[in-house]
Parts: sequence; structure tokens; C-alpha cells
Amino acid sequence: MNSQARIASVELVAGYDVVAADGSRVSSVPQARVTFNGGFALLEIPGTDTVQVVSAPGVRLITFAADEA
Repeated sequence: MNSQARIASVELVAGYDVVAADGSRVSSVPQARVTFNGGFALLEIPGTDTVQVVSAPGVRLITFAADEA
């Protein structure tokens, strides 16, 4: 299942992290382009050149503007 991309802030569960633009590993990002595929969140974080995939159990909170819903 593919879904529409959203610009969102993302918080991950403790023990899960992604790579930020500066190369550090972080558990939250203030802005990412997020799509969902099956049980995974695909994150395109500004300043990185990869799509980072997080399984659903690793996602604590994803927040985006109501007008994008």
C-alpha cells in the first residue's frame, strides 16, 4: 500500500533512531517527508540523500498539519 507523502515531525520509540543531516543519530526530527508502506514509515529527512525506513513499532508520534490530512 502506498500513500500520499506528508511533511511531518517524527518522534521514535526509545532504541530506534535515524540519521540526521549532520550525520548524528537522533530519535526525533522536526521535519521529514513521510510516506507509509505496509507496516513501515519511509522518512526523507532534509539534508540526507537516502530514504530511511522505520518499522511501525518504532514510531512514537508523527505530527502534520490538519489541512494535509
